[in-house]
Amino acid sequence: MLQICILIIKGYPPQTMTTPIYESRELLDQYLLFHYGSEKEILPYPGGPRDALGYPVRCALECQSQKIHHPGNENLRALDLGCAVGRSTFEIARAYHEVIGVDFSHQFINTAKILKAQGDFAYSRIEEGSRKTQLNASVPHEIDRSRVQFEQGDACNLRKDLGSFHLILMANLIDRLPNPKACLERLPNLLFPKGILVITSPYTWMEVYTPKDQWTGGTDDKTTLEGLRAVLEPNFNLLKTKDMPFLIREHARKFQWSVAQASIWQNN
Repeated sequence: MLQICILIIKGYPPQTMTTPIYESRELLDQYLLFHYGSEKEILPYPGGPRDALGYPVRCALECQSQKIHHPGNENLRALDLGCAVGRSTFEIARAYHEVIGVDFSHQFINTAKILKAQGDFAYSRIEEGSRKTQLNASVPHEIDRSRVQFEQGDACNLRKDLGSFHLILMANLIDRLPNPKACLERLPNLLFPKGILVITSPYTWMEVYTPKDQWTGGTDDKTTLEGLRAVLEPNFNLLKTKDMPFLIREHARKFQWSVAQASIWQNN
């Protein structure tokens, strides 16, 4: 993530726009664990917050639960905007016939493409210091990987020929864009009428990613949800909101526990 705008999935460690951290092998491994690690691989302690595990899968399940029937159209298309290493993208393909995953990181997209081609990818989990354990990320065998494609792209400047979608997932992206409003304003033209938009985020606004005058919310005058409504409601109806906890393992004895808010919208 080296440029002004990045795409981020889904409850994931924050992506920076000013350093090459998201092209590092260390962070790639952390994302692979977050996306593909088993419960035991991520959280071996019996007292841990297990309802916070499997966040990318839960994001995809939320998308599937909002699936709208489109008479006469069996070729349902979905866009995973900020897909990282692609677990949500693959999971959405259980219900959608074509899913495009887009992320700003070349390394994440290259890895997702390998997962599509091979079905698995070897990586390391940090235990403490330089001590590591070798693990393997695997796409569930029952998922039709041919339904999925990945491409590197910029959420603030998506290619114009992406087409239209029945579903868009933006997981933990909104508070990492330099101009969230510009991204949001593009969405109505990317969704078919009655299409579904799922936004999840812990709303961790930071000026290193987004100038304060561009924040969608988290300011004295409005919450982020209020800011989203101000931008989206001319074209979208808010169907519901819900809390979605997630857990990121840094090493064997350090974890990040966060609670994203999911908001589900329907295009007019």
